[in-house]
Parts: sequence; structure tokens; C-alpha cells
Amino acid sequence: MKKLKQIYEGKAKILYETESPELLIQYFKDDATAFNAKKKGTISQKGVMNNKISAKIFEFLQAQGIPTHFEKLLSEREMLVKRVAIVPVEVIIRNKAAGSLSRLLDLPEGKKLACPILEFCYKEDRLGDPMITEYHIRALELATDEEIKTISQYAIKVNELMSRFFLKLNLELIDFKLEFGRYQGKIILADEISPDTCRLWEVGTGKKLDKDRFRQDLGNIEEAYQEVLSRVTK
Repeated sequence: MKKLKQIYEGKAKILYETESPELLIQYFKDDATAFNAKKKGTISQKGVMNNKISAKIFEFLQAQGIPTHFEKLLSEREMLVKRVAIVPVEVIIRNKAAGSLSRLLDLPEGKKLACPILEFCYKEDRLGDPMITEYHIRALELATDEEIKTISQYAIKVNELMSRFFLKLNLELIDFKLEFGRYQGKIILADEISPDTCRLWEVGTGKKLDKDRFRQDLGNIEEAYQEVLSRVTK
């Protein structure tokens, strides 16, 4: 598949058109950001690792009936994806308290929640991706009621599937972010699923194997991502 015009560059990825109007090439960068891009850096080979991790997880989810934008791997840093119109609403699922939830509600990190929490955030870097409710989504016409329902159902199912998937790899899925897009009139999962978008702690030790190592200056960042890759692809 031939790479043509660049149409988008975000904090972690670049999108290119192809000769097919329905398909794009998604390129994974090594750039790392945190706290709404207030902290910036580079994680060596992050793009390579996140590309491969995302591909494996998308393949797993598709096999379980979750529609995604993933088509196939093209290279170490590139995957072929369906061209979607991203819904400007990020979805966060939390299984244990960590990060902003701990700060917001003064909960100890690692506290198990009575049930998973589903949050929506307005996808707008300029505003810092503020948390919003379904009422905001309707009022701003970011998505229809049916789309909100579908996105929520998919997110809850993805949490169930990925929690079991990672637990088999001796990893606990603490929380994660999802993005969805519209493709041929339907909602499908898009973006990526990687240590950039998931909090993953090693079962038993609580060792953090995700971007918190960058956020919190814990060191051994590349090794953590490599450890997740090795477990996901073994």
C-alpha cells in the first residue's frame, strides 16, 4: 500500500492517505507527552513497540466480535487502518483508582472500585480534554444517543475482554482510554491500545509497565514497554 499525503499529526501518531479513499496508513512516533503535553520527551522505539502491541490487541478484539479500524501491519512502525471520522469523545474505563481519579476523589492509588467506572472526556487539546457527561455530548451534538449507547457497550465489553487477556499475561488492567470513529455509518474502535493508553501493573509486584514510568520519572521506560510487547506477542 503506497503512502501518499500526510493528513494528520498528533502527539503519538501520523496519518497518511493511500491510493484507497477508505484506507489510511497510521505511523507510530517515539514522541512521549504527559499532563496535556506539558511534559514532553522521547521513548526509544516506543512507536515500534506500540504498533506491534496495538496490532495484537486489535486482532484479539476483532476475533471476539469488536469492530476496529485495524486492517494489517505494514512495517515496524506502520499499520493499515480504515479511514474513520473520529468521534470527539474519549472514553476512559477505570477498574482501580489511579492517576486523575485518585487526585480528584482523594482515593489511594490501587484501591479496587466496587464496579468499573466509565468516563467521557471532550477530545480537545486546547481545553485539556475536560471530563463531560452524556448531557454535554448531546448538547454539543458530539454523538447521537444511539452512538453513545453503542460506544458505552463496546467500552464495557472491551474492558471485560482486555482484563482477561492481560490477566493471562500476569498483568492487571488498572484503567485505559479508548477512541471510536464512524465508518460506513457504524461506530468502530480506533486509535491504539498500548502502554501509552493503558495502565498495566504486574500481578503480585504492582510494578508499573506503562507510560506512568515516563509521567512519574520512574526510569526503565523502554524496558517496561518491551516487557509488555514480549508478553503480548509470545
